[in-house]
Amino acid sequence: MEIELALTAFVALFVIIDPIGLAPLFLALTKNNTPAERRRIGITAVMVGFSILLVFGLVGEMVLDAIGIGMPAFRISGGILLFLTAIEMLFEKRTQRRENQAESDNDPSVFPLAMPLIAGPGAMTTMILLIGEHSGDIAGQAMVFGVMTLVILLVLIMFLAGNLIERLLGKTGINLISRLFGMFLAALSVQFVIDGILQISM
Repeated sequence: MEIELALTAFVALFVIIDPIGLAPLFLALTKNNTPAERRRIGITAVMVGFSILLVFGLVGEMVLDAIGIGMPAFRISGGILLFLTAIEMLFEKRTQRRENQAESDNDPSVFPLAMPLIAGPGAMTTMILLIGEHSGDIAGQAMVFGVMTLVILLVLIMFLAGNLIERLLGKTGINLISRLFGMFLAALSVQFVIDGILQISM
């Protein structure tokens, strides 16, 4: 059961953060930087993105409670948001939007790499939803944070090996993987909506 929960959390976070899809954007944003600068930018972006998602995972539900939004409503709205992201992935609109956000800057580590490309609205929503599903379960929440850490480490690996990944997969391969993961995300988002509806009816 714990393995199933960890796998679900991993798929959700991996799909929404999309380490493979971020690699070409990282290369484009750092094309004028030296290898040392690229490493620094990649590490900084990952650390900032990790910190943002950690904060949202720790206090996100408390913030919702403070403004009077219950978890069932957030699960439904979050599921709808993730479903829209899945649609963008399936029709390649997400890649176009990310490329528009990735305007060249001297130091893109915080914006747009850390936020919104790594820690975007979808990733923040996913963290709150996953932690909310394990409300009161410290072990379950620790598992979610552990999975998040693993996915963020994969982002760093993809950044550092970006040239190799791009050569191996090519643009077609990256688009194919993005669409496949879009299908998974669509199914997960529908499940979030169903869980929210069931929680309201209980």
